[in-house]
Amino acid sequence: MKCFYYLSPTLASTEQISNDLHTVGIKDFYIHVVSKDESGLRQHHIHSSNYLETLDVIRVGLIGAFCGFTAGLVGVELLRYFEPFGPGVPTMVFAAIVFVATMFGAWEGGLIGIGAENKKLERFHDDLEAGRYLILIYARKELAERVRSLMNDKHREAELVAEDRYFLNPFSRVSRPPAANAAGAKALQKG
Repeated sequence: MKCFYYLSPTLASTEQISNDLHTVGIKDFYIHVVSKDESGLRQHHIHSSNYLETLDVIRVGLIGAFCGFTAGLVGVELLRYFEPFGPGVPTMVFAAIVFVATMFGAWEGGLIGIGAENKKLERFHDDLEAGRYLILIYARKELAERVRSLMNDKHREAELVAEDRYFLNPFSRVSRPPAANAAGAKALQKG
């Protein structure tokens, strides 16, 4: 599944894009719009983004879980080395310590992630603040080319700014599409 990132200038354009995507087989569940104008999206029945897309909960939560796991392992090794409770502590106690430390790290990471903007959307922060609409279109491989041709043919006002193999992989990188790279290289050569 691919995720296409399009920046749309207006709410009317975003609504028309959403309607046209339905004609090529993309359902509302696979169209998510990130915007400051949540009430406008709701009034026009446009599917808005969710917290997993706009906040960095998953990525920071996983990093926190890894840090907690590491701290738990270090703590267990210190307990085994110094034996403050004497020899013969059951292995289940050590496993429980590592488990609790991992869950605590995930919880803390999740709390930090709630207050952070998703790393994949960070580069579009200024556009969103300026009132533009970021449309995330999830398309299966067989529909990806139809989505591209629809957007190229009918919606030149929407700019393809990035592609991703799948949005919810928190550590994947968002790449610029080949056409955008070529246009950016030409602009750099002129400037």
